[in-house]
Amino acid sequence: MGRLEMSGEDNLLRLVETEEPDETSYHLQNQVGFILRKVNQRHVAIFAAHIADLTPPQFAALAKLYDIGETSQNQLGTLIAMDAATVKGVIDRLKARGLVELSKHEVDKRRLLVNLTEEGREAIERLIPLARTITEETLAPLTAKETATFLRLLSKLA
Repeated sequence: MGRLEMSGEDNLLRLVETEEPDETSYHLQNQVGFILRKVNQRHVAIFAAHIADLTPPQFAALAKLYDIGETSQNQLGTLIAMDAATVKGVIDRLKARGLVELSKHEVDKRRLLVNLTEEGREAIERLIPLARTITEETLAPLTAKETATFLRLLSKLA
């Protein structure tokens, strides 16, 4: 790509890669939180274009339940990085749609267990290929090597 053909993102990346840190100035567009928020906004838009009837947290809950099977509500929240109040809301909405079911633990009756319904299992099996497409589309601007590096570095920050 010639210099005149560079997109705004390419130009920003070049600036971020080549600028020497200036400890006296602050440029919002170079801050990690700002860049991560823009990337997340782009990813959420891609997600919504492919999976309009679920939010990313709802999808995450279904995908994790599909992966591990029945688990406690609190454990599910931990596994998908959601606090107790947030995961409860997500589960309540999925339950209202008939995608998950709740039951009490056999020994500790205070403990709620969450599991996919048959409808939830069928839904997530249909959605997983779309989720792969979402990931591919989100990462499309990167080469395979850049993708591997990007994901490795993000994992170190998580």
